[in-house]
Amino acid sequence: MSHEGKLAILVGGGPAPGINSVIAAASIRACLEGIEVLGIRNGFSGLMAGDLDTATPLTIDRVSRIHFRGGSAIGTSRANPTRDSDAMAATIHSFEQLGVTQVLTIGGDDTAFSASRLAAASDLRVVHVPKTIDNDLDLPQNIDTFGYQTARHVGVNLIQNLMVDARTTSRWYFVIAMGRKAGHLALGMGKASGATLTLIPEEFGSSPVSIDRLVNILTGAIIKRQAEGRSDGVAVIAEGVCIGIREEDLAGIGSVERDDHGHIRLSEIDIGRVLRHRVRDELAELGIESTIVSKDIGYELRSADPIPYDMEYTRDLGYCAAKFLMDGGSGVMVSMQEGRFVPIRFHDLMDESTGRMRVRMVDTHSTRYAIARRYMIRLRKDDFDDPVTLESLARTSGLSSEAFRSRFEHACDGELPPLDLDQGSA
Repeated sequence: MSHEGKLAILVGGGPAPGINSVIAAASIRACLEGIEVLGIRNGFSGLMAGDLDTATPLTIDRVSRIHFRGGSAIGTSRANPTRDSDAMAATIHSFEQLGVTQVLTIGGDDTAFSASRLAAASDLRVVHVPKTIDNDLDLPQNIDTFGYQTARHVGVNLIQNLMVDARTTSRWYFVIAMGRKAGHLALGMGKASGATLTLIPEEFGSSPVSIDRLVNILTGAIIKRQAEGRSDGVAVIAEGVCIGIREEDLAGIGSVERDDHGHIRLSEIDIGRVLRHRVRDELAELGIESTIVSKDIGYELRSADPIPYDMEYTRDLGYCAAKFLMDGGSGVMVSMQEGRFVPIRFHDLMDESTGRMRVRMVDTHSTRYAIARRYMIRLRKDDFDDPVTLESLARTSGLSSEAFRSRFEHACDGELPPLDLDQGSA
């Protein structure tokens, strides 16, 4: 087919390992077809302001080795062209002024939504490549968003070091992991590293969760660990747990800022500090000394150099995105499923109840999650059913068995998620 016009590539949202590999693969594929490629620096922000100088030519020589590196060679931003009609009109006009007919966006659910609105409001051909270390775009459960595997890999190494330090110094670490809505990254890091316990928003359902409940879960885990002879541990806590905290509790933490898409800036809420002080005070009241350190992990992960898995994966995504556009396609998110390119229409990704892109949550009924919970050290229903265990926990906390039950039973796990294993032939 005749290739008229230019291809623009832009990145939205936070960095994720593999962005540069998508940019390189798509640019090389298009350049080999004689199509001029423009990298749009800093996402939609310049286009919305009519700044055409944010466009920079991407040649094969310029991009051929950037796939080894983290970050984004053309930057990124959270600028939102869907915030009003004027912003969208300015964005479309900027593309027209640049001679762009095809747009490849790289980002998470917010950028995917912006891409879908851009395709609907213009004659531009638009495809989106799913990027987020949160792993929460609505792909099939066995398909990761790119960047997740690298982020988990780097995160596990960091948690492993913290576990060694915790054991050496007899302290606890509360690790706050990125994951604005879903707990995939926290669970992936916590389970792979063998962290003492992991808290994710999905386990609390849609009901608001109180700070007191989180404090009791963590305090109970520390007491149980100590009853078993260990005064150290690492708790991994998904930052998305903050989203479910009751508004009155959030107000007590401090001011709440929001980004251009209306999301709470979770990095501005120092939930680790709040939990650390509250748990320490609870333990002190029980006569238990414990050193607790809070540590945010996220920025160390999202701009890491991609591991080979993400380098290869993103080359496939970038190639397929460019090829799909050049073949006249539009209006899809690119995916690789069982080694094959599968375009997913924007329409099929929309949540009709919210008008936004669906978010993939951790399946708390899955075998994967059920196994993760069974390896965690935290108070469970059977701890209160067994008199010997209950007595040991109560003695460690300096309470009577009934006083311990009254204080902590409401915060225990209850029944563990079912674990149904296939009993097929060995």
